Amino acid sequence: MRKKGHKPLNRINTYLKNPSVLCTELESGAVLLNLETKCHYKLNQTGLRIWQLIDEFSNPIDIAQKLAEEYAVDKEKTITSVVKLIKELQKEEIILLDKTSKENKENEFVLVLTGDSIITRRLSVYEEEEFLSVIELIRKADIRFTNLEVLIHNYEGYPAAESHGTHMAAEPFVAKELKWVGFNLVSRANNHAMDYGIKGLMTTSKLLDEVGLVHAGVGKNLALARAPAYLETKSGRVALISCSSTFPTFFRAGEQRRDIKGRPGLNPLRYQTTYVVDSQFMDEIKRISSLLKIPLAGSKESFKFLGSRFMVGDYPKIITTPFELDLKGNIESIKEARRQADLVLVSHHAHEANGEIGIPAEFIVTFARASIDAGADVFIGHGPHVLRGIEIYKDKPIFYSLGNFIFQFETVKFLPAEAYEDYGLESSSSPADLYRIREKKGKRKTGFSTNPIYWVSVLPQITFKNRILCEINLYPITLGFGNPIHKRGYPMLANKTLGQRIINRLKQLSLPFGTGITYEDGVGIVKIK
Repeated sequence: MRKKGHKPLNRINTYLKNPSVLCTELESGAVLLNLETKCHYKLNQTGLRIWQLIDEFSNPIDIAQKLAEEYAVDKEKTITSVVKLIKELQKEEIILLDKTSKENKENEFVLVLTGDSIITRRLSVYEEEEFLSVIELIRKADIRFTNLEVLIHNYEGYPAAESHGTHMAAEPFVAKELKWVGFNLVSRANNHAMDYGIKGLMTTSKLLDEVGLVHAGVGKNLALARAPAYLETKSGRVALISCSSTFPTFFRAGEQRRDIKGRPGLNPLRYQTTYVVDSQFMDEIKRISSLLKIPLAGSKESFKFLGSRFMVGDYPKIITTPFELDLKGNIESIKEARRQADLVLVSHHAHEANGEIGIPAEFIVTFARASIDAGADVFIGHGPHVLRGIEIYKDKPIFYSLGNFIFQFETVKFLPAEAYEDYGLESSSSPADLYRIREKKGKRKTGFSTNPIYWVSVLPQITFKNRILCEINLYPITLGFGNPIHKRGYPMLANKTLGQRIINRLKQLSLPFGTGITYEDGVGIVKIK
């Protein structure tokens, strides 16, 4: 029985001791013997205390809270340890799932996650079996997520003077196409969120609302952009916090004050960069500063030069850290969502790499782990348009980048004058002229059109039972690399040969995070610790 007045942190499976288990207490802990299977299990003193608390509290979250109070230790770390031991005891049939408990019949979530969706054309017309299989996978899930990297409107707004690449725009029918695919949860904070100013941002919000798509990451002010969005499902309530680290400065939402309005925009997670150089290089910077009469701000060992921070170190490297104010604000939003939802998702858009494009910048790893520490159940990265590694951190999945899901950036209907100027094209040129020139330049620079890594990805299918991660299956997809512009950019299940290559690359990218991935019958399987 649960102690009177004790409030559980979350609903989670409840358990009973197996009546066939004999417990023998020792000075070092205890030995549990299953009289039916003849299997025994050794416990240390902490494990023994967990065993004793099963009678009183019956579920791991409540046990962990009590244990944290008794030993004055970190609650989240205790939860991880208790859940791990409970899993082991259940596997050995030392404890049993309480099948009479109502809690055990609820809270199973199946998620399917996708990366960037740059959708400009109808998807509902395609009939390939490999494409429809992707759609079926998405529709069968409870939570169906994508990062929407276009603005949906009829060009009512004005194009921004600056954009990170293409000014992304899609016609209003795209909202219904997203709904047709099956999506029900959409992140919006990314480097195209304000390509058509406030009007484009607000029109997109209106059209998504009209088709019933829950979305997060942008708003009329910073508080609204940073606020969790909530999706109601038959399994429970799901929260999404969406933020971006890659964006033009004026995309950032502003705080509301009592005497002035906030600024519409996206939820930022800015970062700071420090370049570590040797003393000889530092002396050269000082010499150049003196010659050009450019003031240096800082100390002898660390200072700013031309907007960048430099410091002396033993060997050259780049250090990136989350901007403290943005980190604090996003963590507070995650904690708020943890109190209000059964499952919490954090979506983060960032192009920044640590050298090679497939390796996330240092600040991304820091933020991802901090998000889990604050109560997130899944961290979803996207932005570089390629796959990055997977980490299982404290029994929660971190996807550092899911690459592309829909990649139709080459068929945006209209483009502003600046886009043509960037490629030296005359005012009479058409979007097709620009795309052709860009593709030719891409061939020389190994751009999107000539590198297959931008045209493959995976669809993670994740199962949670009462916040416990049960399995992750990875379905490899291809977006049609090498096909003509108008025939590529939408997802299809990869054949087994290509699927093996995709999973092998993801496996290599995940090794630094200690994550094991196998490939069986066309599906990648993530090893759950």
